[in-house]
Amino acid sequence: MHLRLFCFERGASLIQFKQLNFRWVLAAMSAGRKKAIVIGAGIGGLAMAVRLAVKGYEVQVHEANAYTGGKLSAIDQEGYRFDAGPSLFTMPQFVEELFAMAGKPIQGYFRYKKLETLCHYFYEDGTRLQAPSSISEMAAQLAEVLGEEQEKILSFFRHNAWAYQITEPLFVRGSLHTVGSHLRWQTLRGIIASPFLNLFKTMNEVNESTFKNPKTVQLFNRYATYNGSDPYQTPGLMNVIPHLEHGIGAFFPEGGMHSISQSITQLGKDLGVQFFLNSSVGRIIVENKRANGVLIGNRRIEADLVVSNMDIMGTYRRLMPDQAAPEKLLKQDRSSSALIFYWGIKKQFPELSLHNIFFSENYKEEFKALFKDKTLYKDPTVYINISSKENPSDAPEGGENWFVMINVPPNTGQAWDQLIKEARSGIINKLSKHLGLEEESHIVCESVLDPRGIESKTSSVQGSLYGNSSNNRYAAFLRHANFSRKIKGLYFVGGSVHPGGGIPLALSSAAIADGFIPKA
Repeated sequence: MHLRLFCFERGASLIQFKQLNFRWVLAAMSAGRKKAIVIGAGIGGLAMAVRLAVKGYEVQVHEANAYTGGKLSAIDQEGYRFDAGPSLFTMPQFVEELFAMAGKPIQGYFRYKKLETLCHYFYEDGTRLQAPSSISEMAAQLAEVLGEEQEKILSFFRHNAWAYQITEPLFVRGSLHTVGSHLRWQTLRGIIASPFLNLFKTMNEVNESTFKNPKTVQLFNRYATYNGSDPYQTPGLMNVIPHLEHGIGAFFPEGGMHSISQSITQLGKDLGVQFFLNSSVGRIIVENKRANGVLIGNRRIEADLVVSNMDIMGTYRRLMPDQAAPEKLLKQDRSSSALIFYWGIKKQFPELSLHNIFFSENYKEEFKALFKDKTLYKDPTVYINISSKENPSDAPEGGENWFVMINVPPNTGQAWDQLIKEARSGIINKLSKHLGLEEESHIVCESVLDPRGIESKTSSVQGSLYGNSSNNRYAAFLRHANFSRKIKGLYFVGGSVHPGGGIPLALSSAAIADGFIPKA
């Protein structure tokens, strides 16, 4: 690797020289170690940094924000603590893998417990249902409350467990973007099983043909929102998602969801990863069809490989505007976004749990508004996460911290200020009807996050939470590869690339990318 004294060649000041962190370059070269740069400290970028450090790379992570974690961040206001983004923790094995491969005991960094009750559901006609984690207990509950046949519920979960077993090594754990991936036994098995995987039916079609009560259909249709999609369009295979909760489990991390990103950040630091916050990468340097580093301002930082944890559209449009982009992928519809109210509540509600869903009366119209009309439905489904139910220190004594979210379209220039005002009023009216109290009088503090803020804080184009939507078979399973076919030394991780959005899949994206990277 050539050592170029860009600071001195351009007459940089001593401060600029220190900013370049030239000592880091000398240390890496003297040790003969290869360098890697990770752009973005979201959960995928953090996992990638750990994996690269384990492989012997000298790793720098450059994050535009003043904190690591991306969407997995936290908010504190007036004694209330909120997880700012994702609120559901599944598939903890992807986190455990990072500590195991690093040879560090996870207990010293991160702890979690399994939830016995997954969610409290509230329907518009007053029906209430508590969803236990146990599949057999869930089947009994659906039979008792919604009149379903227990054996149909059990058969539904057995089929989804089988479908996950078929697709997990092919899709979740592996790449679909190499010739070798199509020659594996798992691929052949998936092809043979494809007629039975509900690829050619929508999630709603599968659920309507399985259950007799529309409330049950609505309950399982909601899992499409876990990757920002529409149950009336996304493939029926997405019904494997409830298997992840009931068949494998849902969990609560000690200290809240934010502790996931912070524990991995600390693991990275202990492995020698260097984190540069408030460090916004302006360009990926591509020379002779190879990624040779990044530009930050007018500073050039060289590396042997570059990993982008930025939204794939932003990576091409902002960081590599002069490189050929996969236009067909980038022009797909974006996933949904979110409107979130962080409310400090000065009262406790025993009928609520950690996770709560207040359904709209007309789910189909809600998703039509969301994906076709690109606006907010007049009666949206409301999700409330209350981490103080499991971690009492997240709220003052006698209070609760409400993370109140509705699904909204990505930002395409809607009149958000007016929409937020209308949504807030509608949400309060809905919750007042269900809980019999005027929530407005119990809100002591409030913060709001809308698609504009999500985009500015996380570089998620248009504020979409999961990159492209999964509203057709192509979009659901043929996302951008975790490596570049045209640019050597360039890799991609995070929710906007294969295998998809959400914490487990973002962590898996790092594992898949890791498989293409040689040891240092």
